[in-house]
Amino acid sequence: MAFEGISGGLQNIFKKLTGRGRLSEKDVKDAMREIRLVLLEADVNYLVVKDFVKKVTERAVGADVLESLTPGQQIIKIVNEEMTALMGATNAKLDFGSTKPAIILMAGLQGAGKTTMCGKLAMLLKKQYGKNPLLCACDVYRPAAIDQLKIVGEKTGVPVFEKGQIDPVKIASEAVEYARRNFYDVLIVDTAGRLHVDEDMMAELKKLRDLLNPAEVLLVIDAMTGQDAVNAAKAFHEAVPLTGVILTKLDGDTRGGAALSVKAVTGKPIKFAGTGEKLTDIEPFHPDRMAGMGDVLTLIEKAQQAFDEKKAAEMEKKMRTASFDLNDFLDQMEQMQNMGSMEDMLKMIPGASKLGNVQVDEKQLARTKAIIQSMTKAERANPDLLNASRRKRIAKGSGTSVQEVNRLMNQFNQSRQLMKQMTNKKFLKRAGRGGFPFGF
Repeated sequence: MAFEGISGGLQNIFKKLTGRGRLSEKDVKDAMREIRLVLLEADVNYLVVKDFVKKVTERAVGADVLESLTPGQQIIKIVNEEMTALMGATNAKLDFGSTKPAIILMAGLQGAGKTTMCGKLAMLLKKQYGKNPLLCACDVYRPAAIDQLKIVGEKTGVPVFEKGQIDPVKIASEAVEYARRNFYDVLIVDTAGRLHVDEDMMAELKKLRDLLNPAEVLLVIDAMTGQDAVNAAKAFHEAVPLTGVILTKLDGDTRGGAALSVKAVTGKPIKFAGTGEKLTDIEPFHPDRMAGMGDVLTLIEKAQQAFDEKKAAEMEKKMRTASFDLNDFLDQMEQMQNMGSMEDMLKMIPGASKLGNVQVDEKQLARTKAIIQSMTKAERANPDLLNASRRKRIAKGSGTSVQEVNRLMNQFNQSRQLMKQMTNKKFLKRAGRGGFPFGF
Protein backbone atom coordinates (compact mmCIF):
# COMPACT_ATOMS: atom_id res chain seq x y z
CA MET A 1 0.00 0.00 0.00
CA ALA A 2 1.25 3.50 -0.88
CA PHE A 3 2.78 5.45 2.02
CA GLU A 4 3.13 2.34 4.20
CA GLY A 5 6.79 3.16 4.84
CA ILE A 6 6.15 6.86 5.39
CA SER A 7 3.10 6.19 7.55
CA GLY A 8 4.97 3.78 9.83
CA GLY A 9 7.97 6.11 10.17
CA LEU A 10 5.85 9.18 10.89
CA GLN A 11 3.69 7.38 13.44
CA ASN A 12 6.82 6.50 15.46
CA ILE A 13 7.95 10.14 15.37
CA PHE A 14 4.48 11.39 16.32
CA LYS A 15 4.35 9.02 19.30
CA LYS A 16 7.46 10.69 20.73
CA LEU A 17 6.02 14.17 20.17
CA THR A 18 2.62 13.46 21.74
CA GLY A 19 4.19 11.65 24.69
CA ARG A 20 6.23 14.64 25.84
CA GLY A 21 3.60 17.24 26.66
CA ARG A 22 5.34 20.60 26.31
CA LEU A 23 7.82 20.85 23.42
CA SER A 24 10.90 23.02 22.90
CA GLU A 25 12.13 24.36 19.58
CA LYS A 26 14.93 21.76 19.78
CA ASP A 27 12.34 18.94 20.13
CA VAL A 28 10.65 20.14 16.96
CA LYS A 29 13.89 20.40 14.98
CA ASP A 30 14.96 16.92 16.11
CA ALA A 31 11.60 15.56 14.92
CA MET A 32 12.02 17.38 11.59
CA ARG A 33 15.39 15.71 11.05
CA GLU A 34 13.75 12.32 11.57
CA ILE A 35 10.91 13.22 9.20
CA ARG A 36 13.50 14.26 6.60
CA LEU A 37 15.15 10.83 6.82
CA VAL A 38 11.80 9.01 6.56
CA LEU A 39 10.92 10.93 3.38
CA LEU A 40 14.34 10.43 1.78
CA GLU A 41 14.16 6.69 2.51
CA ALA A 42 10.77 6.68 0.77
CA ASP A 43 12.52 8.00 -2.37
CA VAL A 44 10.93 11.45 -2.22
CA ASN A 45 12.83 13.99 -4.30
CA TYR A 46 15.60 15.67 -2.24
CA LEU A 47 14.56 19.25 -3.10
CA VAL A 48 10.94 18.43 -2.32
CA VAL A 49 11.96 17.04 1.10
CA LYS A 50 14.08 20.12 1.82
CA ASP A 51 11.25 22.52 1.00
CA PHE A 52 8.67 20.42 2.89
CA VAL A 53 10.74 20.25 6.10
CA LYS A 54 11.41 24.01 5.91
CA LYS A 55 7.69 24.84 5.63
CA VAL A 56 6.67 22.47 8.44
CA THR A 57 9.44 23.76 10.72
CA GLU A 58 8.50 27.41 10.15
CA ARG A 59 4.91 26.70 11.12
CA ALA A 60 5.73 24.28 13.97
CA VAL A 61 8.13 26.50 15.93
CA GLY A 62 5.63 29.33 16.18
CA ALA A 63 4.59 30.42 19.66
CA ASP A 64 0.93 29.45 19.06
CA VAL A 65 2.06 25.82 18.54
CA LEU A 66 4.80 25.42 21.16
CA GLU A 67 2.79 27.18 23.86
CA SER A 68 -0.45 25.33 23.14
CA LEU A 69 -1.77 22.60 25.44
CA THR A 70 -1.33 19.96 22.71
CA PRO A 71 1.77 20.95 20.68
CA GLY A 72 2.33 17.37 19.48
CA GLN A 73 -1.15 17.17 18.00
CA GLN A 74 -0.71 20.60 16.39
CA ILE A 75 2.49 19.46 14.65
CA ILE A 76 0.81 16.28 13.37
CA LYS A 77 -1.93 18.48 11.92
CA ILE A 78 0.67 20.73 10.24
CA VAL A 79 2.53 17.75 8.72
CA ASN A 80 -0.76 16.35 7.39
CA GLU A 81 -1.78 19.72 5.89
CA GLU A 82 1.61 20.26 4.23
CA MET A 83 1.63 16.72 2.78
CA THR A 84 -1.83 17.34 1.36
CA ALA A 85 -0.72 20.66 -0.14
CA LEU A 86 2.38 18.98 -1.59
CA MET A 87 0.22 16.58 -3.60
CA GLY A 88 -2.25 19.21 -4.76
CA ALA A 89 -4.66 19.79 -1.83
CA THR A 90 -7.78 18.43 -3.58
CA ASN A 91 -8.70 16.03 -6.36
CA ALA A 92 -8.04 17.65 -9.76
CA LYS A 93 -11.00 17.06 -12.08
CA LEU A 94 -10.71 16.20 -15.76
CA ASP A 95 -11.18 19.12 -18.17
CA PHE A 96 -13.34 18.11 -21.12
CA GLY A 97 -13.12 21.52 -22.80
CA SER A 98 -15.89 23.13 -24.83
CA THR A 99 -15.60 21.22 -28.11
CA LYS A 100 -16.56 17.65 -28.95
CA PRO A 101 -14.98 15.25 -28.95
CA ALA A 102 -12.93 16.16 -25.90
CA ILE A 103 -9.47 14.82 -26.70
CA ILE A 104 -7.28 13.16 -24.05
CA LEU A 105 -3.70 12.57 -25.19
CA MET A 106 -2.03 9.79 -23.20
CA ALA A 107 1.77 9.72 -22.95
CA GLY A 108 4.34 7.64 -21.08
CA LEU A 109 7.31 5.31 -21.24
CA GLN A 110 7.04 1.63 -22.12
CA GLY A 111 6.16 -0.56 -19.16
CA ALA A 112 4.24 2.08 -17.23
CA GLY A 113 0.89 0.55 -18.23
CA LYS A 114 -0.22 3.33 -20.60
CA THR A 115 -2.24 1.20 -23.05
CA THR A 116 -4.10 -0.61 -20.27
CA MET A 117 -4.71 2.73 -18.54
CA CYS A 118 -6.34 4.04 -21.74
CA GLY A 119 -8.91 1.25 -21.36
CA LYS A 120 -9.34 1.83 -17.62
CA LEU A 121 -9.93 5.54 -18.17
CA ALA A 122 -12.40 4.84 -21.00
CA MET A 123 -14.37 2.46 -18.76
CA LEU A 124 -14.40 4.99 -15.91
CA LEU A 125 -15.63 7.78 -18.22
CA LYS A 126 -18.32 5.49 -19.60
CA LYS A 127 -19.62 4.16 -16.28
CA GLN A 128 -19.17 7.06 -13.85
CA TYR A 129 -19.19 10.13 -16.11
CA GLY A 130 -21.82 8.94 -18.59
CA LYS A 131 -19.51 9.61 -21.55
CA ASN A 132 -19.36 7.86 -24.92
CA PRO A 133 -15.61 7.35 -25.44
CA LEU A 134 -13.57 6.17 -28.43
CA LEU A 135 -10.04 4.77 -28.18
CA CYS A 136 -7.44 5.63 -30.84
CA ALA A 137 -4.38 3.45 -31.53
CA CYS A 138 -1.42 5.71 -32.32
CA ASP A 139 1.31 3.48 -30.87
CA VAL A 140 2.41 2.05 -34.23
CA TYR A 141 5.94 0.98 -33.27
CA ARG A 142 5.65 -1.42 -30.35
CA PRO A 143 4.84 -4.96 -31.48
CA ALA A 144 1.23 -5.92 -30.74
CA ALA A 145 0.42 -2.50 -29.19
CA ILE A 146 -2.59 -2.08 -31.50
CA ASP A 147 -3.82 -5.61 -30.72
CA GLN A 148 -3.41 -4.95 -26.99
CA LEU A 149 -5.56 -1.81 -27.21
CA LYS A 150 -8.20 -3.72 -29.21
CA ILE A 151 -8.32 -6.44 -26.54
CA VAL A 152 -8.66 -3.79 -23.82
CA GLY A 153 -11.38 -2.05 -25.85
CA GLU A 154 -13.29 -5.31 -26.30
CA LYS A 155 -13.17 -6.02 -22.54
CA THR A 156 -14.40 -2.53 -21.66
CA GLY A 157 -16.98 -2.32 -24.44
CA VAL A 158 -15.26 0.75 -25.93
CA PRO A 159 -14.52 0.74 -29.71
CA VAL A 160 -11.00 1.30 -31.04
CA PHE A 161 -10.12 3.42 -34.08
CA GLU A 162 -7.02 2.04 -35.83
CA LYS A 163 -5.43 2.24 -39.26
CA GLY A 164 -2.53 -0.13 -38.80
CA GLN A 165 1.09 1.02 -38.73
CA ILE A 166 0.86 4.22 -40.79
CA ASP A 167 1.73 7.79 -39.72
CA PRO A 168 0.28 8.35 -36.19
CA VAL A 169 -0.54 11.99 -37.00
CA LYS A 170 -2.69 10.87 -39.96
CA ILE A 171 -4.41 8.24 -37.78
CA ALA A 172 -5.20 10.85 -35.10
CA SER A 173 -6.58 13.31 -37.68
CA GLU A 174 -8.91 10.67 -39.14
CA ALA A 175 -9.93 9.54 -35.64
CA VAL A 176 -11.15 13.04 -34.75
CA GLU A 177 -13.33 13.20 -37.87
CA TYR A 178 -14.65 9.69 -37.23
CA ALA A 179 -15.50 10.59 -33.62
CA ARG A 180 -17.39 13.72 -34.73
CA ARG A 181 -19.38 11.88 -37.39
CA ASN A 182 -20.33 9.09 -34.98
CA PHE A 183 -21.11 11.28 -31.95
CA TYR A 184 -18.34 10.14 -29.62
CA ASP A 185 -17.85 12.82 -26.99
CA VAL A 186 -14.37 11.75 -25.77
CA LEU A 187 -11.39 10.56 -27.84
CA ILE A 188 -8.57 8.87 -25.88
CA VAL A 189 -5.36 8.71 -27.92
CA ASP A 190 -2.78 6.04 -27.04
CA THR A 191 0.69 7.22 -28.14
CA ALA A 192 4.03 5.49 -28.60
CA GLY A 193 6.31 4.97 -25.62
CA ARG A 194 10.00 4.15 -25.39
CA LEU A 195 12.22 2.50 -22.83
CA HIS A 196 13.63 5.94 -22.04
CA VAL A 197 12.95 9.57 -22.92
CA ASP A 198 14.21 10.34 -26.47
CA GLU A 199 13.93 13.08 -29.11
CA ASP A 200 11.89 11.08 -31.66
CA MET A 201 9.19 10.24 -29.13
CA MET A 202 8.93 13.84 -27.95
CA ALA A 203 8.86 15.21 -31.53
CA GLU A 204 5.95 12.90 -32.41
CA LEU A 205 4.11 13.82 -29.22
CA LYS A 206 4.50 17.53 -30.04
CA LYS A 207 3.07 16.95 -33.54
CA LEU A 208 0.06 15.13 -32.10
CA ARG A 209 -0.51 17.85 -29.50
CA ASP A 210 -0.30 20.64 -32.12
CA LEU A 211 -2.74 18.80 -34.40
CA LEU A 212 -5.26 17.71 -31.78
CA ASN A 213 -5.18 20.66 -29.34
CA PRO A 214 -6.21 18.20 -26.59
CA ALA A 215 -8.24 19.16 -23.54
CA GLU A 216 -5.92 16.96 -21.46
CA VAL A 217 -2.35 15.70 -21.88
CA LEU A 218 -1.98 12.99 -19.24
CA LEU A 219 1.32 11.31 -18.43
CA VAL A 220 1.13 7.71 -17.20
CA ILE A 221 3.99 6.81 -14.85
CA ASP A 222 4.82 3.77 -12.74
CA ALA A 223 4.66 4.72 -9.04
CA MET A 224 6.94 1.85 -8.09
CA THR A 225 9.90 3.36 -9.97
CA GLY A 226 9.94 6.26 -7.50
CA GLN A 227 12.54 8.88 -8.39
CA ASP A 228 12.87 7.58 -11.97
CA ALA A 229 9.15 8.21 -12.48
CA VAL A 230 9.54 11.79 -11.22
CA ASN A 231 12.51 12.42 -13.52
CA ALA A 232 10.52 11.08 -16.49
CA ALA A 233 7.57 13.33 -15.57
CA LYS A 234 9.84 16.37 -15.46
CA ALA A 235 11.35 15.54 -18.88
CA PHE A 236 7.93 15.03 -20.50
CA HIS A 237 6.53 18.23 -19.01
CA GLU A 238 9.47 20.30 -20.26
CA ALA A 239 9.00 18.93 -23.79
CA VAL A 240 5.20 18.75 -24.00
CA PRO A 241 3.35 20.70 -21.28
CA LEU A 242 1.22 18.26 -19.32
CA THR A 243 -2.17 18.90 -17.74
CA GLY A 244 -1.96 16.02 -15.29
CA VAL A 245 -0.43 12.71 -14.26
CA ILE A 246 -1.80 9.20 -13.75
CA LEU A 247 0.11 6.99 -11.31
CA THR A 248 -0.08 3.27 -12.04
CA LYS A 249 0.77 0.41 -9.64
CA LEU A 250 0.05 2.62 -6.64
CA ASP A 251 -1.19 -0.47 -4.79
CA GLY A 252 2.33 -1.94 -4.91
CA ASP A 253 4.18 1.27 -4.00
CA THR A 254 4.95 1.07 -0.27
CA ARG A 255 7.31 4.04 -0.36
CA GLY A 256 5.18 6.84 -1.83
CA GLY A 257 8.11 8.83 -3.26
CA ALA A 258 6.53 9.40 -6.67
CA ALA A 259 3.15 10.44 -5.27
CA LEU A 260 4.76 12.98 -2.96
CA SER A 261 7.21 14.38 -5.52
CA VAL A 262 5.54 14.54 -8.92
CA LYS A 263 3.21 17.51 -8.27
CA ALA A 264 6.01 19.57 -6.70
CA VAL A 265 8.44 18.82 -9.55
CA THR A 266 6.07 19.30 -12.52
CA GLY A 267 3.52 21.65 -11.01
CA LYS A 268 0.83 19.39 -12.48
CA PRO A 269 -1.67 17.39 -10.41
CA ILE A 270 -2.03 13.64 -10.10
CA LYS A 271 -5.54 13.09 -11.45
CA PHE A 272 -5.94 9.31 -11.24
CA ALA A 273 -4.29 6.31 -9.65
CA GLY A 274 -4.14 2.73 -10.89
CA THR A 275 -4.66 0.43 -7.91
CA GLY A 276 -4.57 -3.06 -9.40
CA GLU A 277 -4.60 -5.17 -12.55
CA LYS A 278 -8.35 -5.24 -13.18
CA LEU A 279 -9.82 -2.76 -15.68
CA THR A 280 -11.96 -1.35 -12.87
CA ASP A 281 -8.89 -0.64 -10.71
CA ILE A 282 -8.68 3.10 -11.33
CA GLU A 283 -9.61 5.84 -8.85
CA PRO A 284 -9.53 9.64 -8.73
CA PHE A 285 -6.45 10.66 -6.76
CA HIS A 286 -7.37 12.42 -3.49
CA PRO A 287 -4.33 14.09 -1.87
CA ASP A 288 -6.17 14.77 1.39
CA ARG A 289 -7.05 11.09 1.78
CA MET A 290 -3.56 9.89 0.91
CA ALA A 291 -1.95 12.30 3.38
CA GLY A 292 -4.38 11.12 6.04
CA MET A 293 -2.71 7.69 5.90
CA GLY A 294 -6.02 5.97 5.35
CA ASP A 295 -8.64 6.17 2.62
CA VAL A 296 -11.94 5.81 4.45
CA LEU A 297 -13.77 8.10 1.99
CA THR A 298 -12.71 5.90 -0.94
CA LEU A 299 -14.02 2.89 1.00
CA ILE A 300 -17.38 4.67 1.41
CA GLU A 301 -17.48 5.51 -2.32
CA LYS A 302 -16.80 1.86 -3.18
CA ALA A 303 -19.67 0.84 -0.89
CA GLN A 304 -22.02 3.36 -2.54
CA GLN A 305 -21.14 2.00 -5.99
CA ALA A 306 -21.47 -1.64 -4.92
CA PHE A 307 -24.68 -1.48 -2.88
CA ASP A 308 -28.05 -1.09 -4.51
CA GLU A 309 -30.20 1.47 -2.64
CA LYS A 310 -33.44 -0.37 -3.43
CA LYS A 311 -31.99 -3.65 -2.16
CA ALA A 312 -30.70 -1.90 0.95
CA ALA A 313 -34.22 -0.61 1.72
CA GLU A 314 -35.67 -4.10 1.20
CA MET A 315 -32.99 -5.56 3.48
CA GLU A 316 -33.81 -3.03 6.19
CA LYS A 317 -37.48 -4.02 6.00
CA LYS A 318 -36.60 -7.73 6.30
CA MET A 319 -34.46 -7.03 9.35
CA ARG A 320 -37.32 -5.15 10.98
CA THR A 321 -39.77 -7.98 10.28
CA ALA A 322 -37.20 -10.72 11.13
CA SER A 323 -37.70 -12.34 7.69
CA PHE A 324 -34.00 -12.32 6.76
CA ASP A 325 -33.15 -15.60 4.95
CA LEU A 326 -30.17 -17.27 3.24
CA ASN A 327 -30.96 -15.57 -0.09
CA ASP A 328 -30.44 -12.24 1.67
CA PHE A 329 -27.29 -13.56 3.35
CA LEU A 330 -25.88 -14.54 -0.08
CA ASP A 331 -26.93 -11.22 -1.62
CA GLN A 332 -25.10 -9.25 1.08
CA MET A 333 -21.98 -11.35 0.57
CA GLU A 334 -22.00 -10.75 -3.21
CA GLN A 335 -22.40 -6.99 -2.75
CA MET A 336 -19.45 -6.98 -0.34
CA GLN A 337 -17.36 -8.86 -2.93
CA ASN A 338 -18.25 -6.23 -5.54
CA MET A 339 -16.25 -3.74 -3.45
CA GLY A 340 -13.05 -5.77 -3.96
CA SER A 341 -11.00 -8.04 -1.75
CA MET A 342 -11.35 -7.77 2.04
CA GLU A 343 -7.60 -7.24 2.37
CA ASP A 344 -7.75 -4.23 0.00
CA MET A 345 -10.61 -2.75 2.04
CA LEU A 346 -8.70 -3.24 5.29
CA LYS A 347 -5.78 -1.28 3.84
CA MET A 348 -8.04 1.77 3.44
CA ILE A 349 -8.72 1.94 7.17
CA PRO A 350 -6.35 4.18 9.16
CA GLY A 351 -4.23 2.21 11.63
CA ALA A 352 -5.03 -1.16 10.03
CA SER A 353 -1.30 -1.79 9.60
CA LYS A 354 -1.01 -1.93 13.41
CA LEU A 355 -3.02 -5.15 13.33
CA GLY A 356 -0.02 -6.85 11.77
CA ASN A 357 -0.15 -9.00 8.67
CA VAL A 358 -3.89 -9.67 8.74
CA GLN A 359 -4.82 -12.46 6.36
CA VAL A 360 -8.41 -12.58 5.14
CA ASP A 361 -9.35 -16.05 3.89
CA GLU A 362 -11.06 -15.23 0.58
CA LYS A 363 -11.35 -18.99 -0.08
CA GLN A 364 -13.57 -19.33 2.99
CA LEU A 365 -15.92 -16.72 1.53
CA ALA A 366 -16.01 -18.73 -1.71
CA ARG A 367 -16.82 -21.92 0.23
CA THR A 368 -19.63 -20.17 2.10
CA LYS A 369 -21.06 -18.99 -1.21
CA ALA A 370 -20.80 -22.52 -2.66
CA ILE A 371 -22.67 -23.99 0.34
CA ILE A 372 -25.62 -21.57 -0.04
CA GLN A 373 -25.72 -22.03 -3.83
CA SER A 374 -25.93 -25.82 -3.31
CA MET A 375 -29.23 -25.42 -1.46
CA THR A 376 -32.66 -25.52 -3.09
CA LYS A 377 -34.76 -22.35 -3.33
CA ALA A 378 -37.03 -23.68 -0.59
CA GLU A 379 -34.07 -24.35 1.73
CA ARG A 380 -32.64 -20.87 1.24
CA ALA A 381 -36.01 -19.28 1.92
CA ASN A 382 -36.67 -21.50 4.95
CA PRO A 383 -33.37 -22.60 6.61
CA ASP A 384 -35.35 -24.53 9.27
CA LEU A 385 -35.79 -27.26 6.62
CA LEU A 386 -32.10 -28.14 6.83
CA ASN A 387 -32.10 -31.48 8.65
CA ALA A 388 -29.09 -33.82 8.83
CA SER A 389 -29.68 -35.57 5.48
CA ARG A 390 -30.14 -32.27 3.64
CA ARG A 391 -26.94 -30.86 5.17
CA LYS A 392 -25.05 -33.96 4.07
CA ARG A 393 -26.32 -33.49 0.50
CA ILE A 394 -25.38 -29.78 0.53
CA ALA A 395 -21.86 -30.55 1.79
CA LYS A 396 -21.35 -33.06 -1.02
CA GLY A 397 -22.74 -30.67 -3.64
CA SER A 398 -20.54 -27.77 -2.52
CA GLY A 399 -17.35 -29.79 -2.07
CA THR A 400 -17.25 -28.96 1.65
CA SER A 401 -17.80 -30.88 4.89
CA VAL A 402 -20.93 -31.25 7.02
CA GLN A 403 -19.03 -29.43 9.79
CA GLU A 404 -18.58 -26.39 7.50
CA VAL A 405 -22.29 -26.43 6.64
CA ASN A 406 -23.15 -26.62 10.36
CA ARG A 407 -20.73 -23.77 11.13
CA LEU A 408 -22.34 -21.56 8.47
CA MET A 409 -25.83 -22.29 9.79
CA ASN A 410 -24.75 -21.47 13.35
CA GLN A 411 -23.36 -18.13 12.16
CA PHE A 412 -26.52 -17.42 10.19
CA ASN A 413 -28.81 -18.30 13.12
CA GLN A 414 -26.78 -16.10 15.47
CA SER A 415 -27.04 -13.20 13.01
CA ARG A 416 -30.77 -13.71 12.64
CA GLN A 417 -31.23 -13.90 16.42
CA LEU A 418 -29.31 -10.66 16.89
CA MET A 419 -31.47 -8.93 14.27
CA LYS A 420 -34.57 -10.22 16.06
CA GLN A 421 -33.34 -8.76 19.35
CA MET A 422 -32.46 -5.45 17.72
CA THR A 423 -36.00 -5.09 16.33
CA ASN A 424 -37.60 -6.08 19.64
CA LYS A 425 -39.61 -3.20 21.19
CA LYS A 426 -38.16 -3.81 24.64
CA PHE A 427 -34.64 -3.64 23.18
CA LEU A 428 -35.39 -0.38 21.39
CA LYS A 429 -36.97 1.07 24.56
CA ARG A 430 -33.90 0.15 26.66
CA ALA A 431 -31.54 1.41 23.94
CA GLY A 432 -33.42 4.71 23.95
CA ARG A 433 -32.74 5.02 27.71
CA GLY A 434 -29.06 4.30 27.06
CA GLY A 435 -29.17 0.67 28.25
CA PHE A 436 -28.63 -2.55 26.33
CA PRO A 437 -30.00 -6.05 27.00
CA PHE A 438 -26.52 -7.58 26.79
CA GLY A 439 -25.32 -6.23 30.14
CA PHE A 440 -23.08 -3.53 28.63
